[in-house]
Amino acid sequence: MSTVTSRTFASTPSRDALATWHAIVDLLTQNKAGGNRTALLSVEGIAASIIADQAAKDAAIVVTCDGPRTRVYCLYDEDALDTSASNEEAIGFDPLKGDWKVSLPCLASDLSWVQAALKGKSARVTARDVNDENKINEGATATKAEALVFNPEGFLRP
Repeated sequence: MSTVTSRTFASTPSRDALATWHAIVDLLTQNKAGGNRTALLSVEGIAASIIADQAAKDAAIVVTCDGPRTRVYCLYDEDALDTSASNEEAIGFDPLKGDWKVSLPCLASDLSWVQAALKGKSARVTARDVNDENKINEGATATKAEALVFNPEGFLRP
């Protein structure tokens, strides 16, 4: 299984920003009701604002859990109308398994109010500057490096 899975959702004008977030929530929760869905829907206005600002165009919404990492991008304008450019298929694992977190990309000019608003809604959903994409990628590399440890001594024993 891959350590990173990616999905791309058609947003405006194909669907509005709130409908885009609802489609992302459906994917992440695998259409199941419960606490995870409630937590994600509690930030719907904030997430829709970020999606409307097109912050998720080049910087991913990043979902981490006890399994593989999920990256969600959005398509806008003409790209959103091209159905071959999106990939909204179900994921073959639970992207909210265990201790999950969602990191929303946010324009620098909105970051302070978005972070403050999210704090009052859910500890599992945070925001980061769209320009901090490298920090997210470094975290994935560190996680992969920590997960694989080669012990040559044990390997070479008869």
